Amino acid sequence: MSPSRKTPPQPSAFTYSTDKRGQGSLLCDQIPLTRLAERFGTPLYVYSASEILRRYRAFDDAFQPIPHTICYSVKANSNLAILRLLAKQNCGFDVVSGGELQRVVQVNRSAARNVVFSGVGKTVVEIQAALKAGILLFNVESQSELRTLAECAEKLKLVAPIALRVNPDVPAETHPYISTGLREHKFGVPLAEAYRLYGQAAESKWLHVAGVSVHIGSQITDVKPFSAAMERVAEVVLDLRAQGHKIKYVDAGGGLGISYIARSSDDFAHAVSTYARSVMKSLRGLNIHLLLEPGRSIVGPAGALITRIIYRKRNGQKNFLVVDAAMNDLIRPALYQAHHEIVPVQRDHSLGTQTTDVVGPVCETGDFFARDREMPEVNEGDLLAILDAGAYGMSLSSNYNSRPRPAEVLVQGKTATVIRKRETFRDLIRGEG
Repeated sequence: MSPSRKTPPQPSAFTYSTDKRGQGSLLCDQIPLTRLAERFGTPLYVYSASEILRRYRAFDDAFQPIPHTICYSVKANSNLAILRLLAKQNCGFDVVSGGELQRVVQVNRSAARNVVFSGVGKTVVEIQAALKAGILLFNVESQSELRTLAECAEKLKLVAPIALRVNPDVPAETHPYISTGLREHKFGVPLAEAYRLYGQAAESKWLHVAGVSVHIGSQITDVKPFSAAMERVAEVVLDLRAQGHKIKYVDAGGGLGISYIARSSDDFAHAVSTYARSVMKSLRGLNIHLLLEPGRSIVGPAGALITRIIYRKRNGQKNFLVVDAAMNDLIRPALYQAHHEIVPVQRDHSLGTQTTDVVGPVCETGDFFARDREMPEVNEGDLLAILDAGAYGMSLSSNYNSRPRPAEVLVQGKTATVIRKRETFRDLIRGEG
């Protein structure tokens, strides 16, 4: 989808308050972003708790026709305050590392009962921690992992509930870095091999065959691949039950995309309902408990990165806005050539537009947020909001160029709470010799 050439409609978390002159200030819930920037500095990640909850509930409501658990994908945004917010809704969690599991347990030890552990490279230490925590399910991705899991379970005298992540070989129209459902990808096992591995697992008293898992990729906006994958999974469930396996769970993964051209919550609820129908269509009548792993679609539009313009610059015919945020704060544009809408925090309809690049101060040509973007005219010192930055923003951030990472603020109505302090230079060098 081509970038918008006008100030786009905002997700419900971020809206403009407009005065009689047509000028407006961007709010998160009921708080002006200008006030948050003055209080907490920039760059600054701002999240709306109400938007996160609205999106979680949209998933929960859409899948009401069948037993299900929404397992939020922790890698999208692993801040403890966000995990705590979701845990209070009895949300489950999808983790891909021991560190993510520790975060969930830190928030609520009993939440481990609704944790699904995915990922191709689980270590012995991570497996042992997950077994001791009593997680819901291990999504196993190789024969070697299955053997290691059985050995760890035997050593601890605990039974490990497992699902094999089967590879349905379903193509998904998404970025190649986040497509995971084809045979050439590192994820999952081929269907033919899966049946053999299920048979091996059933022979071990330390492994409990409990489900089938599938995940075809992320940022998928067409429901057809999900429907095709579930058709194959339903066939696998019937085959496995015919072989004597008691399959209780189907893990449909995550991957539902967002437009990154901001949409309203009503549009999102409709998209989730359409997605739910495509997933449930093949599963009705199977008497299974469905597990889902949304991340980006819950937290992405609930967050924005607020940045201040340091300089305006012109090289020949090329215009640049140099801002105080950089690729170390939000790497998606550099890594995926991802599009994020960028809007002025203070909107003035009397001003014209200008085609410009929005770039950061890091010493890399790839340090950009937008290229040749038509935007409202802005000045040095003005604030910009980079929208839909709640997922894979802070979680992919780094200290490249020895840059401290931003603070994070969670807004609930008229209340703003710092949920991660801004890093200092002392934080950066802690642990160095």
